[in-house]
Amino acid sequence: MNSSELSDRDFERISQLVYAQCGINLHEGKKELVKARLGKRLREGNFRSFSDYYKYVITKEGTDELITMIDSISTNLTYFFREEPHFHRLRTIVKSWFDAAGAAGQKRRQPKLRIWSAGCSTGEEPYSLGITVKETLNGFPADFKIIATDISTRVLRTAVNGVFPNEKAKNLSPEILRKYFQLGHGRWEGYIRIKKEIRDMIDFSRFNLMETPSSNFIFDIIFCRNVMIYFDKQTQASVVNKFYNCLNKGGYLFIGHSESLTGLDHAFKYIEPSVYRK
Repeated sequence: MNSSELSDRDFERISQLVYAQCGINLHEGKKELVKARLGKRLREGNFRSFSDYYKYVITKEGTDELITMIDSISTNLTYFFREEPHFHRLRTIVKSWFDAAGAAGQKRRQPKLRIWSAGCSTGEEPYSLGITVKETLNGFPADFKIIATDISTRVLRTAVNGVFPNEKAKNLSPEILRKYFQLGHGRWEGYIRIKKEIRDMIDFSRFNLMETPSSNFIFDIIFCRNVMIYFDKQTQASVVNKFYNCLNKGGYLFIGHSESLTGLDHAFKYIEPSVYRK
């Protein structure tokens, strides 16, 4: 078989493997996408066929390539302040929480705020969260941290570096760009980088949403947007209930504007489209 051909049998086996590993549901309409993205891996690894490639990634020796395969198939379209109304809502939530903390005299012991960006891709979302909270707090002392996770090690490398091409800045106001980004010079001409004060707010790590979070994964707010659209209903319900268990009482879950929890068995309270509360 020519390596450029993807049989129905091989597509089915690869789809089942991807689903088992990370919950992504690759229906028949995704066959050409899989062929295009994994075809490059076949050429780079000198595999004769998709069948040979599949047989390799399910072995112990193929563990690293299996991770690379998942990286290749994952979709990573994102930009700063995507679905901007969510950040307006976040600002309102953060302000009300810290206003209440100040009224209760908690300034001396710095109220805590923990946010999880689940499926953070190349980092635009968690950095947008950090900027939003920084702007909202306006110097108010707080113990604040963002945990940002993704299944793809490739996108996490970009996220940690915080370096992006200039076109990523097109939705940023001149004020935000000036306050929180450095402009590249010399060989970095045409790039921007998130300033250290925002980078230091965020801990990036690899996490598979099919796994069970550790007991210290407890948050006040979870953002998981435009991720669950790739899951079937059963997987969506499982992930949503994991999120529920990871939230403090009164915590918020943000999902993508094109997503909904309708039809899923869950305990969240509906607040507004794509926003839920424990």
